[in-house]
Amino acid sequence: MTTTPDDHSAAEWDARYAEADRLWTAEVNPALAVEVSDLTPGRALDVGSGEGADARWLADAGWQVTAVDIAQVAVDRARALDPRPAITWVRADLRIDTVPGADFDLVALHYFPIATADTNVARTLIGAVGVGGTLLVVAHDPDGVRAHGRNPDDYLQPDDVAALLGEDWSIVTAETRERGRPGGSPNAVSHHHLDVVLRARRIR
Repeated sequence: MTTTPDDHSAAEWDARYAEADRLWTAEVNPALAVEVSDLTPGRALDVGSGEGADARWLADAGWQVTAVDIAQVAVDRARALDPRPAITWVRADLRIDTVPGADFDLVALHYFPIATADTNVARTLIGAVGVGGTLLVVAHDPDGVRAHGRNPDDYLQPDDVAALLGEDWSIVTAETRERGRPGGSPNAVSHHHLDVVLRARRIR
């Protein structure tokens, strides 16, 4: 079955999480570990945080994390796994809700679906990065998107996000690379082996 941007409602994501004890792997996304390793820990916004693997990794590295997901089931599960004060778990639909905070040192989006028509969502998340901060956008390569039953043309890709950045930004990373290990559910065969990575720094 082919999915569309309209399939990403809170109710549908809650149903997906409720059907499984764990929907995603408990390991940090490899691109996050690589791209953040040389940054000084500060305040991070983890967008589409799911069951919290990336948020926990960031907190372990010394970051204060605001972890946001559209699914209440995911937020409750992640909070139960790790209730420590270094992570604030927030249920929000960033298509309609405001970003919970501003001037972040890191805003990270891993496989976060933004419909092509929703450039305002991307612009809002770009605007949440403080001066000197980093924007990290990681997506499936087009074949990986299709393997998930989606049309890559329906979603903003890292190159599209890069095109929204102005002269206040410097591109650090813009490449497609091997993920290093398959992504997705720990109990399913994954077709996702390549990451498209955009890392940019706000210089002023």
